[in-house]
Amino acid sequence: MRISARTQYALGAILALAASDSPVHAERIAVEQEIPRRFCDNILLQLRRAGLIHSQRGPDGGYWLARPAKEIALADVIRVTEGVEPVIRPLSPAAAPLAEVWARLRDHEDALLNEITLADIVDAASGRG
Repeated sequence: MRISARTQYALGAILALAASDSPVHAERIAVEQEIPRRFCDNILLQLRRAGLIHSQRGPDGGYWLARPAKEIALADVIRVTEGVEPVIRPLSPAAAPLAEVWARLRDHEDALLNEITLADIVDAASGRG
């Protein structure tokens, strides 16, 4: 599995929200996560449209999680930024047995990423996990 820079930035941004008890301004996320500001704005918009975060404008506004961190898996964020992985093109007859190996590998990746939540990462980073 390849994780794009966009996904890495999105995970950093949403983890910043998961670690905060109040709304966080985009500027703060961009600076703390070292994300170019315009790119950060686009990522936050994408996460908001996907229903993972909420936003409010104004001095008391910012971004926050749409659900508790323990209910948002890493896979949820990755699906938003990477999309669903396409089916692998048919393999040659000699390599056909590899299709099952690749399918099992994808299943293991999916299971792991669906199991790990934002809360797990925040807890591990703070020494609680």
